[in-house]
Parts: sequence; structure tokens; C-alpha cells
Amino acid sequence: MSTDTAPATPVADTPTYVLERTFDAPRAMVWRTWTEPALLARWYGPNVETVIHALDVRPGGAWLNEMRMANGSGYQRADYLEVTPPEKLVMLMATTDKDWVITPNPMMPDWPRVLLTTVTFEETGGTTHMRLTWTPHDATEAERACFAQALAGLDSGWGGGMELLAKLLDELQG
Repeated sequence: MSTDTAPATPVADTPTYVLERTFDAPRAMVWRTWTEPALLARWYGPNVETVIHALDVRPGGAWLNEMRMANGSGYQRADYLEVTPPEKLVMLMATTDKDWVITPNPMMPDWPRVLLTTVTFEETGGTTHMRLTWTPHDATEAERACFAQALAGLDSGWGGGMELLAKLLDELQG
């Protein structure tokens, strides 16, 4: 996946998933949970074993992620486009094979091959408001339609991860 160009302008009818969550933790700590492998593996991918194979959080860097489940592993990569500590992460996320080559999602063949993901972190009075947006990137009409149909169910996966993240932040603050 090329990361040396700016993200394409979304098509007018491109659906967008938005997740917002406020954590009772300072922004620098929430940032760490997205940028340190040992912390990221503890909350990303609820109900699976998450293995971070690489995490190079810089423009042009990549996050290589394996999610081990009872019936095998799923692989993902994220290529960072923008990194502004501790305020913003912009990345292109994709399903891959075990060699980190982008492939169709084996469970949903029309799932977007690449998702533009933006995560922002805003601190107010010791709490951090996190906002994540997920948008199909350079997607076909079928991929946009599949993503639109899945929007209502995306909160279950991301929501489970956010619950784990909140617990991790509580633990880190002792």
C-alpha cells in the first residue's frame, strides 16, 4: 500500500463510521495505548489474542497486527500517513495475508480493502476525548455498500475494545 500520497478525496456517498469516547485519563497516556506495542495489544481486538508484529508510528511507518482466534489468525496492516503526537493519527488500515499483502476480507469479500482511519485526542481538564473515523478508501461501489450495511454493527467490536482500553487506562493510573 503506497503511503507517499495524500488520502484520496472521499466519494460523496462514502459512508463514515464515527466513534467518540471520553476517557478519565490524560491525553499523553491515551496516546501511549495507541503507540506502544505492549499496551496496544492489550485492548485492540477484544476476545482474541492480539500479536503486534511491528509498530513503527511515524509517517511512512507500519503497524502489522495478527489477531489469533480459535479457527486461525486474521492479519491487518496499517500504514501511517500522519502522526502528530499526542494529537492525531491518520492511517490506511487493511486486511492482509500472513505476508502482509492486502487481500479481500475472508469473511466479507466486499468489505473495503483499505480504510482511511483518523484518530484524534483532545484533552480537557485531565480527561481525553478520542474521536475515531473510519472511511472506505479508494473503494468500489460494492465496498462502500458493504461498509454502509455494516455500520450499525461496528460499535460491538470497537466498543468492546474501548471497554478494554478504559480498564487499561484505570490500571495504568493505579
